[in-house]
Amino acid sequence: MYTETGNQTATSKLILLGLSEDMDLQAFLFGLLLYMYLVCVTGNLLIILAIISDSHLHTPMYFFLSNLSFVDICFTSTTILKMLVNIQTQSQDFTYEGCLTQMYFFMIFAGLDNLLLTIMAYDQFVAICYPLHYSVIMNPCLCSLLLVLPWLICLTYSLLQSLMVLRVSFCKETEILHFFCELVQILKLVVTLASNILQYFVMGLLGVIPLAGFLFSYSRIISSLMGISYVGGKYKFFSTYGSHLSVVSLFCGAGLGVYLTSGTAHPSRRGSIASVIYTVVAPMPNPFIYSLRNRNMKEALRRLFSRGAHSW
Repeated sequence: MYTETGNQTATSKLILLGLSEDMDLQAFLFGLLLYMYLVCVTGNLLIILAIISDSHLHTPMYFFLSNLSFVDICFTSTTILKMLVNIQTQSQDFTYEGCLTQMYFFMIFAGLDNLLLTIMAYDQFVAICYPLHYSVIMNPCLCSLLLVLPWLICLTYSLLQSLMVLRVSFCKETEILHFFCELVQILKLVVTLASNILQYFVMGLLGVIPLAGFLFSYSRIISSLMGISYVGGKYKFFSTYGSHLSVVSLFCGAGLGVYLTSGTAHPSRRGSIASVIYTVVAPMPNPFIYSLRNRNMKEALRRLFSRGAHSW
């Protein structure tokens, strides 16, 4: 299936088989994915604009939220745009260079999404469990470090993985049973000990460890809230963050499921559907969770729309 040829490749193109070969479903898939993509991009753009324009939202929580919104836009764009083009043009061809570029940026933004969700959980943990020390702990220096460090980690591991794939020469036309060049699918074609070790290392670094940190933070938050007698505070937390927990569980569960089942001998389209869940479905509700269930965000969006109406 492959040969090691330094930095050269013998392939001319890859074939992305997509989510379905049924031509009758293509129009439905195009409309559904385009709708979900537009909702995700529009909602996250509104969150970014509201946070930038409102000085009341210049706090650590909204600082991380604006960065999460930016990453969500990039994350979904790296996969869905190519698939929409393929459906519209009825083409499954993808150049090797394009596939490698997509895989590189996908790994960056997937890792950032996971790490930012964990950082935001830590921010909420500090805010609820140590409210008197919140401003001291979540100082601008720490917030900047918590943002720069994930970028450095994701840029480094994405570069290393891309360099490993660069050393491999595939067949002239290689079929991939997926709708984008996901790392798991590429590593199936590059069956080496190093690729398997790297795959599980990445799963642990950007999957298991962030999920463990997220669950630890929220377990401490829930434990702290259960100790208070104010029922309204408990209800406010669970109504606000219950949906957040559900989305994160969906994102991490689907992502880990894809990687844990990547070693199956006979790949199926079920893996592609699971990838749709964590690349499109899970990021889409984030704007609504953090805006419709957040009074400060609703007021900021109202002021943003008011300024936009007056400018017209």
